[in-house]
Amino acid sequence: MKPPPFSYHDPATVSEAVELLATLDNAKLLAGGQSLMAMLNMRYAQPDHVIDLNRVEGLSYIRATGDGLEIGAMTRQRDVEFSNDVRRLCPLLNEAMPLVGHRQTRNRGTFGGSLAHFDSSAEIPTVCAGLDAVLRVAGPRGEREIAFKDFPAGYLSTSLELDEVLVSVRLPAWGAGHGFGFEEFARRHGDFAIVSAAALLEAGTDGRITRASLTLGGIGSAPVRVAQAEAALMGEPGSVETFAAAAEMARGIDAHEDIHAPAAYRQHLAVVLSRRALEKAWSRVEGN
Repeated sequence: MKPPPFSYHDPATVSEAVELLATLDNAKLLAGGQSLMAMLNMRYAQPDHVIDLNRVEGLSYIRATGDGLEIGAMTRQRDVEFSNDVRRLCPLLNEAMPLVGHRQTRNRGTFGGSLAHFDSSAEIPTVCAGLDAVLRVAGPRGEREIAFKDFPAGYLSTSLELDEVLVSVRLPAWGAGHGFGFEEFARRHGDFAIVSAAALLEAGTDGRITRASLTLGGIGSAPVRVAQAEAALMGEPGSVETFAAAAEMARGIDAHEDIHAPAAYRQHLAVVLSRRALEKAWSRVEGN
């Protein structure tokens, strides 16, 4: 299939891209194109204008900051996968990246493109939810920051305004010696996850949990933080029983159903994968 006709624009700066978005009707941004081109070819998207961000300067980088990482929106997923800074400061993201599509798609796909497309089954949004990421966007009214919890606005929909461009993502680092675990179930390697689970844990010298994050992807229109489980883990010893009880709380989350899985199956996967992710995270706490 072929895409519908459109006018093509290739700005060189963020301000030029913002101006085009603000003045053109029915425009779409092109980053890596791994989602948009398929949608164009299948006529799911029919923009009058496509604005290519690949020549825009200053949007591709990975920087260690005082409290974590900052990743430019146009950074290729393959660069994130092999970054030493990501491996050192954000190992949860490093563990999830090989599960993002295939090597060929990661070569072109961008970190910000996955977030802006916002498929809740995708690994990058799930990790960003678990890390409480902060997104920086630019528009005609200037720049602003969006906490990740305020970013979702529905299925494949975000709180980005129509004339705003995602510029970068800030990922706060967890403490030295923290544990992490990412688990997912997909029909085939490279497919979007039916359900995924991302866990982060910190513990005190007494072996009790002092900080916890548990996030599920693929279960609804946006990644879900299992706040009840996070609260239940606080102050508890790391044990098989502790993690099984916390994971069971994921069964009560409202899950959507589609041709790939009914809601009850997604809820079952949420429990199993949450337990596995928490146990993996704890094994790394103990190893550290």
